[in-house]
Amino acid sequence: MMNSYNCLSHLPDLKSRSCVFSIFVAVSLICGVYFIGGAWFKKDLFRLSPGFRMNTTQQHTDTYKCESILKVPSPEIQVLNDTGVSSPEIKINDTSEHTHLEKCNQKCRPIGSEALPNGIISVHANMEMRPLWGPVSEDNKPKHGTGLLAVAVGINQKELVNKIVKKFLENDFVVMLFHYDGFVDKWHDFDWSNRVLHISVKNQTKWWFAKRFLHPDIVAEYEYIFLWDEDLGVEDFHPKRYISIVKEEGLEISQPALDPGKSEIHHPITARRHKSRVHSWVEMMAPVFSRAAWRCVWYMIQNDLIHAWGLDMHLGYCAQGDRTVKIGVVDEEYIVHLGLPTLGVFSDRNKTNTESIDQSKNLVNSESNNFDNRSAVRRQSYTEMGIFRNRWNKAVNEDECWIDPFKQSPPLRKP
Repeated sequence: MMNSYNCLSHLPDLKSRSCVFSIFVAVSLICGVYFIGGAWFKKDLFRLSPGFRMNTTQQHTDTYKCESILKVPSPEIQVLNDTGVSSPEIKINDTSEHTHLEKCNQKCRPIGSEALPNGIISVHANMEMRPLWGPVSEDNKPKHGTGLLAVAVGINQKELVNKIVKKFLENDFVVMLFHYDGFVDKWHDFDWSNRVLHISVKNQTKWWFAKRFLHPDIVAEYEYIFLWDEDLGVEDFHPKRYISIVKEEGLEISQPALDPGKSEIHHPITARRHKSRVHSWVEMMAPVFSRAAWRCVWYMIQNDLIHAWGLDMHLGYCAQGDRTVKIGVVDEEYIVHLGLPTLGVFSDRNKTNTESIDQSKNLVNSESNNFDNRSAVRRQSYTEMGIFRNRWNKAVNEDECWIDPFKQSPPLRKP
C-alpha cells in the first residue's frame, strides 16, 4: 500500500514535467519556423516584391548607387545562400566580421567603380587646363568654387564675345566657347584665347553643346553655370555681385534683367524693373543655374531637341523647392539683348566666293544655298517645342510613381 501510494503521489509531477516538455518543444518549433522563414523572406525579397525590385533597378540609372544594406543576422542564425546551404563567408558568432560587412555594404560608389579601392576613385573633373610638364604657374592655378560661363559663338559677334569673356575672366570664371561656325583659329588674336576652352562643331546650338559637354559630374565643381547667348551687352553687368545677390535671394535658376531701353525683348516680364531687386521668370537666352538645378535641367534637356524650346516653361520642376521663390530675374544686375542674327545665318567674312558656296552647302537642314536660313531655324524650333510638349505629357501619364509637386490637390469633400 505504501508503494502504491508513493507511485500515485508522483503522478502529478510526471504530468507537469511532460506538459513543460511539450511546451518547450512547441516553442522551439515556432522559433525555428520564425527564424528560418525570416531568413528565406529576406533572401527572396527582391523576387517577391516587384515594387521593391523596381526601385533598386532605378538606382542603376543614377550616376551613383548605394549598395543594399545587408541585415546582419543574430549570432545563433546562419545566412543561407541561394542553394539553401549556409554560407561559409559569414561565420556564427563572428561579430567583428559582421560589423565590417555591414560597414562596407553601406558605402555609396559610382556605378562601374565597384572593382576599385575607394581611395583611388576620382569622382569629378573640371575644366582647368594642365601643363604637359612642370608645375602649374601661379596665374593658371585653378580658382575653385566660382562659376562657369559657356557661350555658343560665331565669328560675326567676335567683338561682343570679347567683352563678355574678358569680364568673366576678370571675375575668376572658367570660360567655354562653343563654336558653331567652325572658325576657331580666328579667335587666337585675343590674349585670353589660350585661357578658355574651345569646342567646335558646325551648326549646333548651345543646348546641343551643353547636353554633350556640360554633364553634371563634369561641372559639379562650379557653384553656378552661366549658359548664355552671344548677342549680349555686359557693360553694366558684374558677375560676382550678381552671384552674391543670387545667394542672398536663394535663387536656384535665374537671369539678369534686360535693359528695356536698349534690348530686344521677347517677354516683357524679363525687362528690368526699377526699384526692384528680383522678380519672377527666366528666359533661355541668359539663364544661370545652381549646381543642383543644373543636374536636374541637364536630364530634362532632350538629346535630339537642340533648340530647347518649351524647356523654360518646365524649369520650375528643377527649382529645388518653391518655384515662385527659387526662380527669378535679377533687376539690380542687368544686361542688353541685342537680338542679332546668329544661327542659320552664314558668314562669308574673310572667305572667297568659292569657299562661301561650299560652306553654305553644308548647312544643317538647308535645302538651298541661301545665306539666311533663320526662318527654317524658327520653324524647326516650333516643331521641337511641340515634340517636347508631347513627350512631357506622355511621361506624366505613363509614370505612375511621379507626383506633380505643383498640381493643386482637389478640395476635401465634406462628410
